[in-house]
Amino acid sequence: MNYALIFIGAAVVNNFILTYFLGICPFLGVSTDLKKASGMGFAVIFVMLLASAATWGIYHKILTPYNLQY
Repeated sequence: MNYALIFIGAAVVNNFILTYFLGICPFLGVSTDLKKASGMGFAVIFVMLLASAATWGIYHKILTPYNLQY
């Protein structure tokens, strides 16, 4: 079971090629126009706020009460 988790972590979570591709793709798509770039920036801020709020809720309301934190 531990080998499967290590493989999944290496293939999906810690995959530097996928991480770099996801980071550079929006930059290349919107870096030519200031209006598009600012729109993408606000979209990223909005998504990060929602993702952080969801993660905080899951951690503090589900994982911590059942002692499942990492």
